[in-house]
Amino acid sequence: MPTVSVGRDRLFDAIGKTYEDKDFEDLCFRFGIELDDITTEKAIIRKEKHLEDDVSNDDEEIIYKIEVAANRYDLLCLEGLAQALRVFEEFEDIPRYTLADVHRDSMLRMHVKSETSSIRPFVVCAVLRGVSFNEVRYNSFIDLQDRLHQNICRRRTLVAIGTHDLDTIDGPFTYEALPPEQITFVPLKQVKKIRADELMEFYKSDLKLKKYLHIIAESPVFPVIYDCNRTVLSLPPIINGAHSAITLKTKNVFIECTATNLTKAKIVLNTMVTMFSSYCETKFEVEPVEVIYSDGKSYVCPDLSLYDMDVPLSYINDTIGVSLEADEVLTNHAHFVQVTRLLKKMQLHVKKSDPVDNGCNISVSIPPTRSDILHPCDVMEDVAIAFGYNEIPKRMPARMSAPVKPLPLNELTDLIRYEIALNGFTEVLNWILCSHRDDPSATVIIENPRSSDCEVVRSSLMPGILKAVGHNKDHRKPIKVFEVGDVVLLSDANDVGAVNHRQLAALYCGANSGFEIIHSLVDRVMEVVGTPFVTAGDNLGYYIQRADNLKFLPGRHASIIYKGRHIGTFGIVHPEVLSKFDIPDPCSFMELNIESFL
Repeated sequence: MPTVSVGRDRLFDAIGKTYEDKDFEDLCFRFGIELDDITTEKAIIRKEKHLEDDVSNDDEEIIYKIEVAANRYDLLCLEGLAQALRVFEEFEDIPRYTLADVHRDSMLRMHVKSETSSIRPFVVCAVLRGVSFNEVRYNSFIDLQDRLHQNICRRRTLVAIGTHDLDTIDGPFTYEALPPEQITFVPLKQVKKIRADELMEFYKSDLKLKKYLHIIAESPVFPVIYDCNRTVLSLPPIINGAHSAITLKTKNVFIECTATNLTKAKIVLNTMVTMFSSYCETKFEVEPVEVIYSDGKSYVCPDLSLYDMDVPLSYINDTIGVSLEADEVLTNHAHFVQVTRLLKKMQLHVKKSDPVDNGCNISVSIPPTRSDILHPCDVMEDVAIAFGYNEIPKRMPARMSAPVKPLPLNELTDLIRYEIALNGFTEVLNWILCSHRDDPSATVIIENPRSSDCEVVRSSLMPGILKAVGHNKDHRKPIKVFEVGDVVLLSDANDVGAVNHRQLAALYCGANSGFEIIHSLVDRVMEVVGTPFVTAGDNLGYYIQRADNLKFLPGRHASIIYKGRHIGTFGIVHPEVLSKFDIPDPCSFMELNIESFL
């Protein structure tokens, strides 16, 4: 879940009320977010550089690190947080966002060339007029773009945001896709013109931009946005042009979002304009832009209209467990008023709709800031948050018509866990995050780790078990431990670029290697899952074959082959590996993939 860092005093000033730390933590809990940490800018830097704590300076700005839901894009900046909390505390009404009354003929236009369909086919745009920037607002504006890029934009692969000083460019604009050698411009924070194909090489060493180059690097054409004077606004999704860079003096902001997913592009644009239209000369007003495609199709964006969703009150009441019945609500207007008030605290407009099947429905109008509301269950959750989780009456769940069954993977996991415990092994539970030093083969790296112990996501259970044994090496021997848990590996199979695997690992540490004990444990696991031992090459069961891995002693290491696939390994751990974890006794270790048996 994303963590947003905001200055405490600036946040309180935006909310319009000052809180004690404990009171604000309680407010966060009631609103459904979490005050994760209270720190300072210097303390954050010291932690990132793994420096020792220093005596804090009373003049340092207090920073609140607030954890928000991943789908609440409106809470990724101070402006959104403050507005949501103001409405929740009933300090102000829900904002009404409007489009500026601009005649279609006078509207700014973005013309989209057909060639863009081969790389990034969609673009949406908007204008914020009369913006009042200061250093704090400017930094928040840039930070929101970065957080959206890392979140819903999926590291710019789905959406890339470009923001420009409208007073330095002239419309109409064109969105094109050209061979890179035909694109030349001065990139942001540079002074010389660079050709687009040379720009790929130029930014290979840039810590921030190098991770986005692969998105278009192999394409024969690069997307580019021009104004009517052929001035380059941006080369999405890499970098904007220096000519239209935003500064503290910028008054009119042109925002463009190029995308491979139009729905997400609209959400991103709505988030940007709704959060910062509060600084416009006409508050909460956004100027629309017409996007025109080469086939004649066009649309005006952004779409700031409300959309309605009918939700049965009986569904809300029954799911939350409050003591209201649908019939009671029909005859008691106060109950309906209560639900209306609760949803208004969550920035949702409500009105009574026509009854259905002798029940009462409410019509919920969802504003452009709440793109997370997709289903009546989301409305129900907001009612529960506003009502207060601690205020919901406790009750025993009603008897279900069919028994609840665990997932097959969890059922198999519990079976294996039970059997290994019967073999005299003690279960350990380790963190899924670990140090890169402990697991150098890990490929999923945490971008901003809170400490050196949370740098990577483990790719094996081995480092955690060895670390646990190393910390308990004075325990009576032999030490027999096991763990069942997830590891994470890179994968192109889904949009997040990584996948979880459920693994089983066990370790024997004692005066002798215990190789035969670990070997017998492998055989027992296979027996439990109903897999026979077969000769090499037979795909109807499992067999073992010699393997070489630097983590194990040569000649004392084997791979486990199940139905023709490598699913695990076992052997005697190499003494050099043991020495890194300060383990003086010999150890044998096994690890295999449980999901292979399903």
